[in-house]
Formats: sequence, C-alpha cells, structure tokens
Amino acid sequence: MKRPPPAPNDKKRYWLTFDARGTTQPLIWKMSKRFDVIFNIRNSSVTDAVGIIAIELEGQAETISRAVRWFKRKGVQVDPVELNTIEG
Repeated sequence: MKRPPPAPNDKKRYWLTFDARGTTQPLIWKMSKRFDVIFNIRNSSVTDAVGIIAIELEGQAETISRAVRWFKRKGVQVDPVELNTIEG
C-alpha cells in the first residue's frame, strides 16, 4: 500500500524580537533541534539590550505554527513580515 506524498513545505517570514535575556540564549538553534523546520536568517540587529531578527521558516505549516508558539512561550515577540521588507 502506497503512502500519500507529503504535503509541500510552506515558507513563512517573521520578525523575532528578543529582550536582553533572550539575546544571550541560543533560541533559534534550540528551535531548529526541536522542530523539523529549516531556518534562514534574512536580517538582524542585536545589541546587549534587544535583538531583532528577520527569519524565514520552511516546513510543514503545522510544524511552523508549533515553532512560532514555542518562541512565544520563550518570551520572544513574533510578528509576520511584510514580504517586500526583506526581499533580496
């Protein structure tokens, strides 16, 4: 019996905003180990006080949603990106 083919991957882009505590933790690495999601950092600005990262997540839609919820539970502000703001 054949299995149905897997659903195609989605790509979603977000702004992640970290507080001072979050900038010292490897949260993106931890997310990538916990969830079957490919990440691509598109832009970033990190200081001792705040980190702002534009990230693209690729994977199954439900897995991306779970990764976003995980970031939020870790205290990261997650906002969708307007597509043209980080093109290129």
